Amino acid sequence: MSELRLNQFTGRWVTIVPGRAQRPTDFAPRNAVIDGPDERPCPFCPGNEEATPPALETIDKTGAWNIRVVPNLYPAFTGDDGFSVHNEGPVHVTAEGTGLHEVFVYSPDHTTNLGELDDDAAEQFMVALRRRFEAHADMPHIRYTQAIVNHGREAGASLAHPHGQLMGLPFVPGEMLEEERAFARFSGGCVACTTIEAERSTEDRVVFENDAVLVVCPYWSGAPYELLILPKHHHAHLQESSEDDLAGIGRSLRDAMKVLSSTLGDVAYNVGFHSAPHHHDGEYHWHIHIWPNLVTQAGFERGTGVMINVVPPEAAASALRETASTLSLSS
Repeated sequence: MSELRLNQFTGRWVTIVPGRAQRPTDFAPRNAVIDGPDERPCPFCPGNEEATPPALETIDKTGAWNIRVVPNLYPAFTGDDGFSVHNEGPVHVTAEGTGLHEVFVYSPDHTTNLGELDDDAAEQFMVALRRRFEAHADMPHIRYTQAIVNHGREAGASLAHPHGQLMGLPFVPGEMLEEERAFARFSGGCVACTTIEAERSTEDRVVFENDAVLVVCPYWSGAPYELLILPKHHHAHLQESSEDDLAGIGRSLRDAMKVLSSTLGDVAYNVGFHSAPHHHDGEYHWHIHIWPNLVTQAGFERGTGVMINVVPPEAAASALRETASTLSLSS
């Protein structure tokens, strides 16, 4: 029998339908041909820096860069005029797409991915993100920063070279407003801190934990093998976390991706960093979502907004935990 579960982070319901596909081998890895060789030089590889606009940030420890942040050549958001809404007739509302759109090239190695970073690179990944979040927060026209990593064409990556994107938005997206409202409604304090305590007490959905984070398949997983990374120290904004915490979170993110790929193969995925909107001081706890792209949304999901997950998070966590026990993960 299927089961409805409430996502306490958003207030939305998800449907868990066990028995339709439970084993990691039921999901085929992505087609590597999609990301096959390109005749054009990769603009993100060392030596091709002139193919991108000048870097906004460069992390360089050996005379050669390890991380570069550059403006996106084809930005979805650009301009610093702020958010101005216009009515077009009795129904239609529009606004200029102002803001920032940056590319976060987190490795000079064209063939690596998040799960293959060494400790130093994984730590610098998060430190560089914090610096960009701080820079965005200082800009009066930016209200929210969304950091994402897309891996594989199926997940929206247009280039194979490992990279993420940062969008500085002049508005707060509806997803974040829903999360803020859900955090404010929760009567037991911080819903994320309470989730950490509840998951540690049963360990049914815990994949691994260390001093920095708890990694779980959330109780309300809307997709197979969805992961949630919860920093153990409570901060509303990513940039409020200490450098030591961010280093541990970076290693844990790397380890989570290593466990996922070791279990499922080279699947496409999206990573989303959810931090409180800039200058918002309400109840919130920043966190990281990982969504493997293993199934396609159908008419029911699109029509209702209610996700159907064919792999119960307890089964997914058990498979991932078994893999984690065979790997060398950071402490």
